[in-house]
Amino acid sequence: METNTCAPLGNFIDLMLDAICVVDAEGRFVFVSAACERIFGYAPEELIGKPMIDLVLPEDRPRTLQTASQIMAGQPKPHFENRYVRKDGQVVHIMWSARWSEREQVRVAVARDVTELKQAAALQAALYAISEAAHAAEDMLALFRRIHHIIGELLPAQNFAVALYDAERDQLSFPYHVDVQEPSPVVRKPAAGTLCAEVIRSGQPLLLTPETLADFPAHLRQIVGRKSLCWLGVPLNSSKGTIGALVLKSYCGGVRYGEKDKELLQFVSNQIATAIERHQLHARLQYMAQYDELTGLPNRGLLFDRLHTALARARREQGRLALLYLDLDKFKQVNDTHGHAVGDQLLHAVARRLQQCVREADTVARIGGDEFVVLLESLQQPEHAQPAADKLRGALDQPLTIDGHSLRILPSIGIALYPEHGDTAQALLRHADDAMYQVKKGGDQRLLPQDSAWPDAGGREQQLA
Repeated sequence: METNTCAPLGNFIDLMLDAICVVDAEGRFVFVSAACERIFGYAPEELIGKPMIDLVLPEDRPRTLQTASQIMAGQPKPHFENRYVRKDGQVVHIMWSARWSEREQVRVAVARDVTELKQAAALQAALYAISEAAHAAEDMLALFRRIHHIIGELLPAQNFAVALYDAERDQLSFPYHVDVQEPSPVVRKPAAGTLCAEVIRSGQPLLLTPETLADFPAHLRQIVGRKSLCWLGVPLNSSKGTIGALVLKSYCGGVRYGEKDKELLQFVSNQIATAIERHQLHARLQYMAQYDELTGLPNRGLLFDRLHTALARARREQGRLALLYLDLDKFKQVNDTHGHAVGDQLLHAVARRLQQCVREADTVARIGGDEFVVLLESLQQPEHAQPAADKLRGALDQPLTIDGHSLRILPSIGIALYPEHGDTAQALLRHADDAMYQVKKGGDQRLLPQDSAWPDAGGREQQLA
């Protein structure tokens, strides 16, 4: 009596937690064990004849094909790892032990699902990387790029965006947006009518898939893009509230995100929110150290930094530059007559007009009170500085309407040239300052309302001398 020893062996293979796969020389499955369905979501009969590479996550395909070639060349691979896309769209991490059978002309491999182990290790690495990025990134864009890379180590993140919410302006912006199909969204004000806005409003994560879409309110279903297969957004919650959202998205034929992905992204988002908030604070402090809070112009410190750089370049290239020192005549009477609020608005308006009169490479700075300095770089001829000063004076001579008051303003402008009037920042600024006071003493510029008169405190008109 003959005994069939293959049947018990087949049953044993079917009960194994690891999957056994046999792939021919063309890369197609010719045999898979029953455990493949648990790992990949496909029944064995669905896999037979299917190209192995079609199941591999697109980002992992090049190195998977390279490793397959090495195996077929006779190099066994006992611990190769890559990622596969399950039938339901979920991504799984697989560890393979594979070898080539020259006699049968097939690759024989054992696959183990190591998704949970990989995610646990990746999560620890991600938390450390986020903390490191918060300190090392030079600016916000560099931080967002690093965060995109970190998220990509945890989840498929081909389409990734960071949305930030400005509560004071009720404004939603997208400082970082990578998408294979859609352009970067414009700034939205008010911040409403988007899935990101819904995440920020509720402070809760949101996962939309074709299977779950019907469970959501109609207003959410209406704003889901038709091309979008899966949309996952989580809030960026900080000590100050919800400051924005992280978004992952896939399209038809792409991966599907699930509840575990939502929980994972929400967990790291808390650390990311802290990193973003830290960078925003650092950027704010740096801005305050370099820019005038009222006008947004460079302050004295930043002016000197740029002037030192410009002087070094001028010396190296034997070039020229000019400093124009501006003081607003009779500005004190604006504050005395109309109040400091009008005076502040006037300074802000002056700053905008000065910026409109110079090139992008030039610098307009406010160094205190009603005093401004304009740095003109790459001056072709020294006589070109005077037309620039005339242009600034002409721009400020145009009427300004501020808080219902129609004003005209004329500045006193002193000019210093490099190298004629000095070869250091201090010497040039001192010469321009002295020249400005000479103009003020000898000039007749005035700050006047359109009707050439100011109302005094009692309502009478007071002529300005």
